[in-house]
Amino acid sequence: MDRFQEMQIFTRIVDRRSFTQAAEDLNLPRATVTNSIKRLEARLGVRLLERTTRQVKPTLDGEAYYQRCTRLLADLEETEEAFRDTDPQGRLRVNMQGTLTQYFVMPRLPEFLARYPRIELFIGSGDHFVDLVGEGVDCVLRAGELADSSMIARRVALLEQVTCASPAYLERHGDPESIEALDGAHAGGAGRLAHCAVNYVSPATGRALPLEFTTLDGVVDVTLPGPVAVNSAEIYTAGALAGLGIVQVPRYRVREQLATGELCVVLPSHPPPPLPVSLLYPQNRQLSLRVRAFADWLVQVFAAAA
Repeated sequence: MDRFQEMQIFTRIVDRRSFTQAAEDLNLPRATVTNSIKRLEARLGVRLLERTTRQVKPTLDGEAYYQRCTRLLADLEETEEAFRDTDPQGRLRVNMQGTLTQYFVMPRLPEFLARYPRIELFIGSGDHFVDLVGEGVDCVLRAGELADSSMIARRVALLEQVTCASPAYLERHGDPESIEALDGAHAGGAGRLAHCAVNYVSPATGRALPLEFTTLDGVVDVTLPGPVAVNSAEIYTAGALAGLGIVQVPRYRVREQLATGELCVVLPSHPPPPLPVSLLYPQNRQLSLRVRAFADWLVQVFAAAA
């Protein structure tokens, strides 16, 4: 076994915090992984890993060695890819929000797989925070403003958004003619209930996001009370359809409901700002050909949809 393979095994163990997970990722026997680390530690004369019953973590020497290994392996992969006349290949693990996957990615995924037949794609779905290194994920596709500075982000799209509510809701609360009309003190008029929202709770912060409206002076945030708070995009739209409050969603997600009249656009002259969609990957990893190919393809997919 050469030294680069030992480095690959060691860095994968640190990433996954597990000998077993590293062995599965690299398609190696568990014993091969264990013996490789023993040889590596014996040759270097230091202990690189602390082993407990629950997880594996690097020692101080192991952390320093890990940082150097990741740089060396990234340089090696980049050098070989520069001279290798071949298509991207290998396993690509991505995590994407369910609605983005359903509406944009899956319908055109056969094109990507036909273009890159040597890529083996594994797709996970969710809105939750993903530990890319710990979970062995190569990249994440997310919508919304990004607060995690530890990731490198490539924007792939800006999605038009709309403010909307159901006809039943507008019958009870009135159709606001201005942003100020959303305020409880000005809402409704005689016999009308004050306005409320289906509040979307950010999985990243745990806080409800305000409604946002564009004006000549910039973006205005409005926080409304609401009978229901959710942390799922699908449930969020369902809340609006049930007449529980005002929501702001990408237009693609409610295009059919707007066409049938199940939902109505609210305050069309003050739309929400567009929703950014970004592909994220760890800073300490060289962007592989697989991730670069997937990112370029996503840009084409969203551009065609727009």
